[in-house]
Amino acid sequence: MAASPEDMARSMIANMPEKTGKPLGDWVAIVKASGLEKHGEMVKLLKTEHGMTHGFANLVAHEVKSGVVSAPAAATDLVEAQYAGGKAGLRPIYDALTSAATGFGGDVELAPKKAYVSLRRAKQFGLIQPSTKTRVDLGLNLKGVEPVGRLEASGSFNAMCTHRVRLDGPAAVDAEVIGWLKQAYEAAG
Repeated sequence: MAASPEDMARSMIANMPEKTGKPLGDWVAIVKASGLEKHGEMVKLLKTEHGMTHGFANLVAHEVKSGVVSAPAAATDLVEAQYAGGKAGLRPIYDALTSAATGFGGDVELAPKKAYVSLRRAKQFGLIQPSTKTRVDLGLNLKGVEPVGRLEASGSFNAMCTHRVRLDGPAAVDAEVIGWLKQAYEAAG
């Protein structure tokens, strides 16, 4: 069955930071600051001055014209879906990790995907994934760091990360885990 237009738009919005370098809200602010009022002019600006593809440029222009920026709702929906039902008890682990990560600096971006949330700075430095009903996996990019103790090699977990830490409760997000997370954040700068 084909995805609905709303599902396709949500997918584009979720992928926008990775594909264009900025979330939807930032692009809307850029277009509004330009003072342009016509849809076609907005699309042209985004394509010519920012190298955006037509699809993303059209989506941004539509959001500017409609006055409804749906990225926060779409992002919230993705996270809510990840921690629904049997995984609801894992949400405090996610909250502890995102609180620590966003505390490192104002340049931390949380980019929700369908199955996980990407932690980005200049590039991805980690991801948070509710892998089972009893465990959240924290993926980290720590090239050159030897796996030790809870800091495992990522193996088949996720090719975008070099290491994984398995977390079974908020107490597992301790100083050691936050230290590894900060190390990955700093390496991404």
